[in-house]
Amino acid sequence: MTRQIHGIVPPLVTPLLQRNTLDRRGLQHLVAEQLAAGVDGLFVLGTTGEGPSLSHQLRRQMIEATCDLVSGRVPVYVGITDTSLVDAQELAGFAADCGADAAVAAPPFYFPAGQTELRHWFTELAKDLALPLLLYNMPSCTRISIELESLMALLDLQNVVGLKDSSGDLNYLAAAIALVEKHRPGWPVMIGPEALLQQAMQLGAVGGVTGGANLCPQLFTGMLTAINSQDSVAVDQLQTIIDELQTLYTFGKYGSSYLKGLKCALELSGICSGLLAAPFDVFLPPERQRVSQWLQEFSGRRFICPASDHNPSDHNNQ
Repeated sequence: MTRQIHGIVPPLVTPLLQRNTLDRRGLQHLVAEQLAAGVDGLFVLGTTGEGPSLSHQLRRQMIEATCDLVSGRVPVYVGITDTSLVDAQELAGFAADCGADAAVAAPPFYFPAGQTELRHWFTELAKDLALPLLLYNMPSCTRISIELESLMALLDLQNVVGLKDSSGDLNYLAAAIALVEKHRPGWPVMIGPEALLQQAMQLGAVGGVTGGANLCPQLFTGMLTAINSQDSVAVDQLQTIIDELQTLYTFGKYGSSYLKGLKCALELSGICSGLLAAPFDVFLPPERQRVSQWLQEFSGRRFICPASDHNPSDHNNQ
């Protein structure tokens, strides 16, 4: 049975030494800081983890290494989003063998699918899947939304155990939660955009898949505690810092700025390598300097764990 899906579940970046080489020391450091902060699970190979850009070999290495490092202490959720249903199922099988708790799949991209075809895709995917399946609504990347009619149909599949909504549309989120409460009470809905965590939980979401937790997990576990304890003063203070964190994602001029800013900050903070998978490149010196200056001024700096002797320029592929 799937462990309870709730709380703060960071979508881990995939630390890279080279385009197809995992930064294992960086991953070890990253996972250790997440667990020390008390996160409620870890999500690998999502959008923040650049899952669709990684080779099949590297995806498997990331799954296996993360499951080994976590060693059952929190649930591990694995992104299997793919254009190939068979490849998605096979990756879920590998993840199950490694000890992962559930698979996460967004709609297939590239070919424009209709909602009937989308429902059929998820039905076929879940039917033969080795793990429970979380639906992942990510229309900005897949160019298709899991519409409410489709969500209603998929709620009947017992192996479909939750929804991660990254649309950023709170009206959609509220409608999805209302649908779930009526037809499958207790079925978890998580929010993707971290700045909306407070509003989402007020609507009934059970937690967030917060990318900024890669850099400062204690900020988000602290926010969750404040929300659950109804400490409005702490919530307002932490929301201000979370809003300030969003500035990091605006450096650069392309849609990849979120990933570039986050990975650059992780490297400058001594956590892991900042290399990105193709087609993205690291920031050039002007943007890198802006991130460095932002880190020095960021009021949430105290939520970033102090760097250890880990040196991102001197990784060992252990």
